[in-house]
Amino acid sequence: MCRILEATRKRTAKVEVLSRFLTSLSPEEIVPTVSFITGHPLPESDDRVLDVGARTLWKIDKSSGQSTLGSNPITILDVYRLFEKIANTSGTGSRTRKEQIISSLLNRMPKSDFEYLYRIIFGEMRIGAVEGLVLESVSKISSINLEEVRRAYLLLGDPSLVAKLALTEGREGVRQVGVQLFLPIRPMLAEMANTVEEVLREHRGISAFEYKYDGARIQIHRKDQIIRIFSRRLTDVTRSLPDILDQVKTKVNCVEFLIEGEVVALGKNQKPLPFQDLMRRFRRIHNVELMSKEIPLQLFLFDLIYRDGRLLIDAPYEERWSLLQEIAPKELLTTRVITTEPDVAKSLMEASIEAGHEGLMAKDLKSTYTPGVRGKKWYKLKPAESLDLVIVAADWGSGRRRSWLSNYHLAARDLDTGEFLLVGKTFKGLTDEEFAEITKRLLELKIRQTDYTVFVRPEMVVEVVFNEIQKSPHYKSKFALRFARIIRLRNDKRAEDTDSIQRLQSLYKDQFKFKAMGDF
Repeated sequence: MCRILEATRKRTAKVEVLSRFLTSLSPEEIVPTVSFITGHPLPESDDRVLDVGARTLWKIDKSSGQSTLGSNPITILDVYRLFEKIANTSGTGSRTRKEQIISSLLNRMPKSDFEYLYRIIFGEMRIGAVEGLVLESVSKISSINLEEVRRAYLLLGDPSLVAKLALTEGREGVRQVGVQLFLPIRPMLAEMANTVEEVLREHRGISAFEYKYDGARIQIHRKDQIIRIFSRRLTDVTRSLPDILDQVKTKVNCVEFLIEGEVVALGKNQKPLPFQDLMRRFRRIHNVELMSKEIPLQLFLFDLIYRDGRLLIDAPYEERWSLLQEIAPKELLTTRVITTEPDVAKSLMEASIEAGHEGLMAKDLKSTYTPGVRGKKWYKLKPAESLDLVIVAADWGSGRRRSWLSNYHLAARDLDTGEFLLVGKTFKGLTDEEFAEITKRLLELKIRQTDYTVFVRPEMVVEVVFNEIQKSPHYKSKFALRFARIIRLRNDKRAEDTDSIQRLQSLYKDQFKFKAMGDF
């Protein structure tokens, strides 16, 4: 079925193919199937992870023996249960046990299906079965209005759950879907804008500009005395954030709500700490009280999704903000201005940067809240920094990118030694054509290789944008780029013309003009 979908070009034909296949499934197969074809080994609402790297799969693939599928062919539910088993495997020796499970799985599959298995594991299906196509197919099969199906998806955040609900309970089940407290919804997303003027044009001349905090987005659910906090990835992080829990309990004057906000780690002089230090709090499950004293957190609220039985996603942003103001004190609300004047917004941008944050969010006053959707209702504005770096090695891809070198090792030159030192890796920002072109050029520069990695002469230069420079114990350079993304090939530059480690050091220090530096 995956091959048929991938080979089918017309959307209407894809819907027909997928509809026929979904109709043939048993109720137990619906959730695994929809998860797989949309590139998720487990349902999106399941926060477990397989934690299987490309290197592991490469090793298993190379050592796989003869298939035994003839006597015991594998089913969708077999694969799903093995994925669950992998996700539940942890502790000493877990890596070996996971390899054994995957190896047993491959030995029950035809070799021609390996690629699709890898695509599922790495979320790289790319067969055209995006969430929208699934929802159209579900609507077609169940005869439920597409808008009703989409709304259920926005609230449940998982197309596999919507598919099962529609195909087993019908229209009544879909219509009953609302916000379910303690089941996180997909966050609304923003487009990137280049200028304040661009935003004001799109928002009919007036917009609400808010600080874009250098923190972590969360959603907070409360019903009576029960409060749970979820990360942007919909993971429950309540245990890691006792100080945020306390701020909500003592300062938010409401006992039934779903609120969105941003959590910022504070350092000396109440300046924000780098994102790297904040993440130490989010991952902490032991000695949390001690860590909360070392890295205190501040909460900033910016949206109200549900309050006292009322779902607010169809209410305009200005009304949601007004209702939020009624229950939250000013010190917990994001800094913002509503303006028609570009200079006012630009002044707020400067203030945000000087306060140690990233820039601005801009929100249409009339905009509804659309969970999981990126659009022009919300924009983000932030200054971008770029570096010219050289590729010194590349890893062979997996799944759809298996025939390309597609994970690039980026390096900057140490002016003192002339050595190119790693500062990060990335596979983001390129088209298929560029992957193919770079693979060809890098193979011409090859100096040695392993099964997984090709090492090359440092000649290919790329321009890279990034979110932040972090300290790294893993690289000899002592630095790593967060969210590095290639924006263009610099064929006009030699390796000697690239940015240096010394420049990274300078940029790293510049980050602390307005941020606090942790003592960790």
